Amino acid sequence: MRLALLVALASTTAVQSWADDNRTPVIVELFTSEGCSSCPPADELLARLDKSQPVANARVIALEEHVDYWNQLGWPDRFSSPLYRARQNDYAQSFKTENIYTPQMVVNGRAEFNGSDSGRASQEIERAAASNPSYALRLQPERNGKDPAVTELVVMVKSLREGKLQPADVYLAVTESRLASNVLHGENAGRMLRHAPVVRSFGVIGNIEARPFQEVGLKSTLKFPEEWKRENLHAVVFVQDRASHRITGAAMIDLH
Repeated sequence: MRLALLVALASTTAVQSWADDNRTPVIVELFTSEGCSSCPPADELLARLDKSQPVANARVIALEEHVDYWNQLGWPDRFSSPLYRARQNDYAQSFKTENIYTPQMVVNGRAEFNGSDSGRASQEIERAAASNPSYALRLQPERNGKDPAVTELVVMVKSLREGKLQPADVYLAVTESRLASNVLHGENAGRMLRHAPVVRSFGVIGNIEARPFQEVGLKSTLKFPEEWKRENLHAVVFVQDRASHRITGAAMIDLH
């Protein structure tokens, strides 16, 4: 992926055009592994949250992030990356916890708990949806006319609050739905594991500094490996406070 820098743009868009409904986007991250025997129930819970959208005023955006520290215990998880272990470590510092673990669920960067706890998940999603976001985001994918395998993703970020803003990072995650693995070794040997939307790529695509602005934009050039099924791909973009790690605005769009 080639990523463009954030640039300031004039504010010309009405506020109501920035949302497709009245629900508040809530990022639900699950740190998991195919090598962890306690993870499949958490994977199933995240998939249910993504499919059923059980909290009336929330738009759950599911991110299944596979860590790599289980790989040496009998089954190398093909979706794993050290990026997600590093992200867990950042959250551990933010939550002042000594250890990282799987399955761990994090809601909007504000609360962490055992990823199989459905009651706590619903409670934290409802709480996150009740808080007012600081940013609205609008995403527009555009196919490249010269290369149909390339997608240009235009991202607009609009401040919903006046005055100076806390330094924040803008993240882009590309997720793929309907993935499954036949696990042959390790704690889940013999099981077919079906996943919630798995994060295939992840990274910072822009920054918001502590100064007032109305609207900023960026463009990212995306080209996906052939084995990724475009009809199952989604772009998730969110703004995360650099100090507290709280997520203060998000959006998702299909990439097919």
